[in-house]
Amino acid sequence: MKALFDEERRLQYILDVEAALARAHATVRDIPKDAAKEITLKASTRFVSVERVKAIEAEINHDVMAVVKALSEKCGGAGKYVHLGATSNDITDTALALQLRDYTAFLEDGLLKLRSSFAKKAQEHIRTVCIGRTHAQHAVPTTYGLKFAIYAMETDRHLQRLREAKSRILVGQMTGAVGTQAALGRNAVKIQAKVMEDLGLGSVDVSNQVIQRDRHAEFMLLLALIAETLNKFAVEVRNLQRTEIDEVREGFGKKQVGSSTMPHKMNPIYAERIGGVSRVIKADALASLDNIPLWHERDLTNSSCERIIIPEACILTDYILGLSINLIDNLVFNPANIKRNLGLTDGRMMAESIMMKMAEKGFGRQEAHEVVRECALRSYREGRPFRELLLLDKAVSKCLSEKEIDEALDPEKYIGTAVEQVEAALKKLT
Repeated sequence: MKALFDEERRLQYILDVEAALARAHATVRDIPKDAAKEITLKASTRFVSVERVKAIEAEINHDVMAVVKALSEKCGGAGKYVHLGATSNDITDTALALQLRDYTAFLEDGLLKLRSSFAKKAQEHIRTVCIGRTHAQHAVPTTYGLKFAIYAMETDRHLQRLREAKSRILVGQMTGAVGTQAALGRNAVKIQAKVMEDLGLGSVDVSNQVIQRDRHAEFMLLLALIAETLNKFAVEVRNLQRTEIDEVREGFGKKQVGSSTMPHKMNPIYAERIGGVSRVIKADALASLDNIPLWHERDLTNSSCERIIIPEACILTDYILGLSINLIDNLVFNPANIKRNLGLTDGRMMAESIMMKMAEKGFGRQEAHEVVRECALRSYREGRPFRELLLLDKAVSKCLSEKEIDEALDPEKYIGTAVEQVEAALKKLT
């Protein structure tokens, strides 16, 4: 992944665009075919080194022109046709599109693996009943299968977004200074089309001197969305690993050390790392929004920023994708604590179940809510089992039998369509 963004690879992407431009000129007979062949042959880091480009740039203080000069000096007489009619951003923006094309292939593969890991856990725990929490308080039962299916489907939406966005992100341009294509002559439209067809990219419809940065901001925001899904999952793991909850935890190596001073510690370090790195990716995405409003036909404020934020966000997203897949695949579940936590409220978390059962029997829903609420509050305040107070309540006992109350208090019987939802989601993903 890092190799996609190193100096030599970036130089090769730029040389690839210069070669494609020369071939396009030759196709429309603007330059000799032999010249295009020579430029194509020499447009390689085997001939044009990063060191030579840097040496020229140190003299002239222009990175793209340094590449043009370094390539030209290797092409002999054909060198005079290098970069013909183009402006710097025609080359660098199109080269960036090539870079992102290769990166998105890695990203898509990573998202597929992430989705698969979530889906596998959803299937494994499709009937693992646990307490659901809202406002960090016990709510009603849910299943771990449903939890993981939610993450799987969220990842699937990121895949959809990525595939839909490719047509907007993976585009190049050959429009010259301020976008008029004047320097490219009468064959300008054909040249741009041929360059992009050659490189396997789409073409801008209209542009000025740069490809418009809403495209790149969309890509960066997609990375931020992916990072926040990973952070969302990591936060859940961190919470579930709390000593007081301890339902799910990160895998812990046999020789792994949790603390330099507290030998007993087993910290959620991967989940915390994912959360921390996600903040950097989100910040990079925010910076990309400021690259959209450039002055007039262009300025350079986006360029220096993008040299940092795009490689950084891409590499870091790939990094926490890998961490997350490893985290999911090695999660450790604690069935005893999952069951224990279901009973922490002495049955009060089944209050809705009792209320709905009473409503089925003809009891008014609002009236049932108040009766059950009072029983639940008494249970909490007096430290008495919810079941006991339900049986003592005249309205409840008149409406429901003891057997019906016990059935309504069973968490295993109050998960609604959770299993069916997971099955439907997994079917959709296959």
